[in-house]
Amino acid sequence: MQLTQDRELDALRARVRDLVAEVDPPRQPRTGVRAPEPDDLPALRKWTARLFSEGLLGVNWPVEYGGLEQPHPLHEKTVTDELVRAGAPGPVGGALLAAAAIITSGTAAQKDHFLPRIRSGEHIWCQLFSEPDAGSDLAGLRTRARRDGDDFIVDGQKVWTTNGQHADWGYLLARTDPDAPKHAGITAFALDMRTHGVTVRPLREITGTSDFNEVFLDGVRIPAGRAIGGVNDGWTVTTTSLAYERSSAGGGASLFGALSRLAHLAATVPRGGRPAIEHADIRQQIGKLTAEVHVNKLVSAMGDSRSLHGTGDLADAPISKILFSEINLALHEFGMELQGHDGIRIEGDPEVYDNGWWQDAFLYGRAFTIAGGTNEVLRNLIAEKALGLPRG
Repeated sequence: MQLTQDRELDALRARVRDLVAEVDPPRQPRTGVRAPEPDDLPALRKWTARLFSEGLLGVNWPVEYGGLEQPHPLHEKTVTDELVRAGAPGPVGGALLAAAAIITSGTAAQKDHFLPRIRSGEHIWCQLFSEPDAGSDLAGLRTRARRDGDDFIVDGQKVWTTNGQHADWGYLLARTDPDAPKHAGITAFALDMRTHGVTVRPLREITGTSDFNEVFLDGVRIPAGRAIGGVNDGWTVTTTSLAYERSSAGGGASLFGALSRLAHLAATVPRGGRPAIEHADIRQQIGKLTAEVHVNKLVSAMGDSRSLHGTGDLADAPISKILFSEINLALHEFGMELQGHDGIRIEGDPEVYDNGWWQDAFLYGRAFTIAGGTNEVLRNLIAEKALGLPRG
């Protein structure tokens, strides 16, 4: 394992900070993966185009489509991390994941059509994977696509589709051979979200916002030429694209922003006639959370280092995700506890702390323990796949 300072990445971080300061893109006032306001979409499309044109995103794409000759392995992860620190957005939706599928499995015509439009911000994508009975167990999906001449006709339902209400295209998985084994018989498609028979219904969540959507597919026709990869080879397409597209919040940059907010909150909230931060037990709890945030960062960096040196294993990513999500939740729970009875106030109340940010973050924090595979499923994965323990 090598955890050393990297001048190339330090320079990259400075470039991102300078660009954010120059452009000042629309900011998301809430924490987490949240849908933007419709009025912000034109500016966010331009911001996406700028990130690509500046060589900050898409660097591991083929050179003929805008990639770099020899990008740093942690280039896009570093960019994403710095955007999170700055409170600046990345591309709206799942365009990077869709691009990964098209690059690794798509035809030349698909690459020529879709990749430039992703880079320009013209196309916003959503991910049409999860279903009411197929979330962590994605191979259990039931959406069907049957061949009809030059088209496939798709019927089914997707759920938890982030930014589905804004998407121009969807990266869709559907079962094309119902008699095949569970992980076989699935095909990946590029779906024009304006196609007749596609209905998007935003879901009102516990936070009061609508970041996720249900998507209903009723007799939707998709040209056969929009299948990504081979028919019935969608599972391979999906796993390959997920491995290829690794730009994520990585070391939990959002946790450092929450820590800063927590310190300010503790200095503001009264307790026993003086600021809560002046009490030893409060300082100790904040110190404990601070240590855990730094441990999370080091665990993530260790996973990156092991991956780059070919020594990683199946437990690295699940461990990092579990650690981040549980520290994130604990941090926001403590922020709520600090407020006492005022914790029941919400955004818009003139006496709520931090304009209700803590209440929203607390409610949303549960999502990270579920999204990307529930922590319970990931613990089973670590036990069975990484440690070789028997199923119990």
